[in-house]
Amino acid sequence: MSQTAEVAVPGSATGKTVSGTYLTFQVGNEEYGVEILSVREIIGMLPITPMPGSPGVMLGVINLRGKVISVISMRARFGMPLVEAHPHNVILVVEGGPKGLIGLAVDRVKEVAAFAAKDTEPPPSYGLNIDASMVQALGKNQGRIRILLALPKVLEAI
Repeated sequence: MSQTAEVAVPGSATGKTVSGTYLTFQVGNEEYGVEILSVREIIGMLPITPMPGSPGVMLGVINLRGKVISVISMRARFGMPLVEAHPHNVILVVEGGPKGLIGLAVDRVKEVAAFAAKDTEPPPSYGLNIDASMVQALGKNQGRIRILLALPKVLEAI
């Protein structure tokens, strides 16, 4: 059962309500989540064709059932080093708004998690000039913190 948490998030992309149901995934040692309704499918890694002149976060394009889809590396998007492919690596195909379908290359999918209002809060401001606009909220459950992403801000660079 999905719950919606009303959270005003300073510096977030939208400042709207945070949906309670997220697909969580791992990049490096951290867990992130995107709203489940934005995820169209999860596919295993396919051959990726690099595109000359594309942004550094873009791995290239894939052919998904006859449709060409751009794939971005979430490791590169978060400033992490790229690593060798692993059998758990997958591509999350998400609805990128006006950009259409976009593939997010992640290290592994974790689970679908629901967050109640009491389990979410805005990211800390640290009292510094830190850009937390990609973070919609922090979700806390099962003794872990998951970084719930503002997908439009994540896709802004491509």
